[in-house]
Amino acid sequence: MRKITPFLLAFLLSASSCTPPNYDKIPLAPVKMGTQWGYINKAGETVINPQFDEAGEVQEGLAPIKLGNQWGYIDKNGETVINPQFNGAGGFQEGLARILLDNGWGYIDKSGETVINPQFDEAGDFKEGLARIKLGSVWGYADKTGKIVINPQFDEAGDFQEGLARIKLGSGWGYVDKDGKIVIEPQFYETGDFKEGLARIKLGNKWGYIDKSGKIVIEQQFEEVGDFQEGLAWTKLGDKYGYTDKARKIVISPHFDEAGDFKEGLAKIKFGSKWGYIDKTGKIVINPQFGDVGDFY
Repeated sequence: MRKITPFLLAFLLSASSCTPPNYDKIPLAPVKMGTQWGYINKAGETVINPQFDEAGEVQEGLAPIKLGNQWGYIDKNGETVINPQFNGAGGFQEGLARILLDNGWGYIDKSGETVINPQFDEAGDFKEGLARIKLGSVWGYADKTGKIVINPQFDEAGDFQEGLARIKLGSGWGYVDKDGKIVIEPQFYETGDFKEGLARIKLGNKWGYIDKSGKIVIEQQFEEVGDFQEGLAWTKLGDKYGYTDKARKIVISPHFDEAGDFKEGLAKIKFGSKWGYIDKTGKIVINPQFGDVGDFY
């Protein structure tokens, strides 16, 4: 009989305690191959075969997919958990997803049960407990019971991020808090949501960034910009896209034809007509080969 040494005993104990990978935690991204959508992992391997007419990002374990003219939801194994039955659908946020039935938007939970009846002309995802909703020609905000907590009054509106939401009154964009109080006056031509303490804004024909006091911290110099995600934001100089950090330093030189935000350490980029992914050093980790792609979640 082989003698069990202390080293061998430790090895056996560690091996017996190993658990298989939690595949529910493995990030997936929707990609278009030919005319159909499927999902890949961060190694570029196909995890869910192309079979959907449209597909959205996996959020909170589920992804909206379209078959024919109707939307439903699948899990990360590609199994249908909510049958296609909606005219439109968004991703799950804070346990709820917006869905379109006939001409009204409402919300369902992960069992597919309706929790807010379809009644809005348009609607956004829940963020920080509130969702933007449109009644007639103006936007306001509702809570998870469907109660309107900020009366529809804005010409356009964005989601709440970091306690503030962008809103448009007349020709100017500004920001409100959760009480509906304007904290940054509508003065910008265009704006983005606050991410990592900064929001993109447009004055004249150039983009820059402001902080939550409304102060410009990165001067308007870019043709287009994205939100800060994982410390970087895509920026367009001339006709090419690269990435900038919060110290206003260009860390990945502009040489892509299009670009997206960093999610899970990777960002989608486009060369010619094909999309792939890069890491934060600018290295291509999944070669451009797809007709269209989404972010990793």
